[in-house]
Amino acid sequence: MGVQLTPYLMSEDARAQAEFYKQSLGGEIQSVTTFGQTPGTPEAIKDKVMHMVLTVAGSNTLFLSDAFEPEAGNRSISLSLAYTSESEARAVYNSLGEGGVFKYPFDLQPWGAYYGEVVDQFGVTWQIIKP
Repeated sequence: MGVQLTPYLMSEDARAQAEFYKQSLGGEIQSVTTFGQTPGTPEAIKDKVMHMVLTVAGSNTLFLSDAFEPEAGNRSISLSLAYTSESEARAVYNSLGEGGVFKYPFDLQPWGAYYGEVVDQFGVTWQIIKP
């Protein structure tokens, strides 16, 4: 079966969120569609992001959009990044946690892997692992 799962993140400022992920994870904005590109869009929301495609951490893709209501976040969902390098994983853990909450310290765990968890400044929970 040919299928790909892509997280779609919504926040009050998709552009700022994308820039943060570009800095934290490395990446590139592939495309941006604004509401202003749709006929009849009210002036007040013309610059808002309707859909953005962001490539991060190699070839991983995130979709982003501006939300019109404050997003409370869903703590039952988290994104997981697995690295082959402990130092790279630690650097990403520290970068994603900047301005957010370090929930679980990045350290060697009893099961033999390095693991840590953060909630970034946009309310997204990230699990960082080095198996």
